[in-house]
Amino acid sequence: MVEIEITGTTVTVHVLGAHRFLGLREQFTFALSDIVEVAPAEVDGRPPWMRAPGTFFPGVIAAGTFRGKGRKEFWDTLFDGRALRIDLSGTDLTRLVVDVEDPEAVRRMLTVAAAA
Repeated sequence: MVEIEITGTTVTVHVLGAHRFLGLREQFTFALSDIVEVAPAEVDGRPPWMRAPGTFFPGVIAAGTFRGKGRKEFWDTLFDGRALRIDLSGTDLTRLVVDVEDPEAVRRMLTVAAAA
């Protein structure tokens, strides 16, 4: 689970609880202008094939940084339908797939803030 905070033109993603240990990351930031798309994540989605570092048990949890051809993604999801997919450009990460408390509210918040 993560908490997403917008301060000015910067988005900060705080990784909460034990997921800090599983994903080996406490937080990261990026500019609102780096957001390409925010959408609900596919429940049956899979991270890229190379985990570095992190935790992955198919259908149970994906937490950490995953790399694939031209992609570097951060995942923190339990595959329970509460995940958002945030596609990025202009930053070292190309995508975030993260569980949030209220996916629709966070999607709206990011979409409105990025459009402003």
